[in-house]
Amino acid sequence: MSDLRVAVLGVGIMGADHVARLTSRISGARVVVVNDYVTEKAEQIAAGIDGCRAIGDPLDAIADPEVDAVVLATPGPTHEKQLLACLEHGKPVLCEKPLTTDVATSLEVVKREAELGKRLIQVGFMRRFDHEYTQLKALLDSGDLGRALVLHCAHRNPTVPNGFDSAMVVRDSLVHEVDVTRFLFDEEIVSIQIIRPSANPGAPEGLADPQIAILRTASGRHVDVELFVTTGVAYEVRTEVVAEKGSAMIGLDVNLVRSRSDGTRGGQITPGFRERFGQAYDTEFQRWVDAVLAGVKGGDSATNYVDGPSAWDGYAAAAVCEAGVKSLNSGLPVEVAMVDRASITGA
Repeated sequence: MSDLRVAVLGVGIMGADHVARLTSRISGARVVVVNDYVTEKAEQIAAGIDGCRAIGDPLDAIADPEVDAVVLATPGPTHEKQLLACLEHGKPVLCEKPLTTDVATSLEVVKREAELGKRLIQVGFMRRFDHEYTQLKALLDSGDLGRALVLHCAHRNPTVPNGFDSAMVVRDSLVHEVDVTRFLFDEEIVSIQIIRPSANPGAPEGLADPQIAILRTASGRHVDVELFVTTGVAYEVRTEVVAEKGSAMIGLDVNLVRSRSDGTRGGQITPGFRERFGQAYDTEFQRWVDAVLAGVKGGDSATNYVDGPSAWDGYAAAAVCEAGVKSLNSGLPVEVAMVDRASITGA
């Protein structure tokens, strides 16, 4: 195989970015099929790429014999059926979060993949590929700071789309900090509490914003997350680890903050997630393409087509977020219910 032939399902803002990424910045892959529920959009994108076709049915796109691998940037409720189709056809897939929209279907996907004996599903938690997060992870793993004790996070958006509700703050925003916690600490989250401070007067009616999430890990580490998705300012993501022998923070050096001679301090903040995590997306996709090509070259004996967050990571995040939505409604801490990983994957 020369280039990996990829189908991109869903070509809205995120999917269109991924098409452009695969076409212009990623080596070893080319987009041969695009799909979207807005047929005209898919046809327009396909027309601009040599050798690319628009296919109206997403399941037909997955099954197409000229497609080697799939990128899912479709709405979350469609993921379960599309992921199961990818598994049925033995095609590696990079699935944007969420894996699925509820815990039961996420677990079913994990089980079906495990039955195949091959890791075909990678979940798009792109922060694991960001240079600052990988540096922070390396620092924690080195032991130079001693044992990490506390994690402080801030996740702020200037605005959210129409229809964005309080539960989506947990499922669509907090989910990234959930995965970051598991990535940095290498352990599961066992409880979560969502606290509602005074609401932002500028938030849409009915949207509880900001929110504070309190997470506890299996070994007793504390994580707090400020979620504020209608700041009206810009996109801010910061993460600070406090450990036995010091602390470390990321999210400040992306945009230089300067102290001025007049005694003021200022800088620029990234306007959106694509600007802040553009490098992470590029790295994520290049490593995914390389992993899939390596698996293909391994032949029938190959068992891994993933270099990043797995289906299990998608399930674990879904379990935490489901507990988070329950806590959002009750205001009380909620234990996270998860099956034993070894009983499903053997890992």
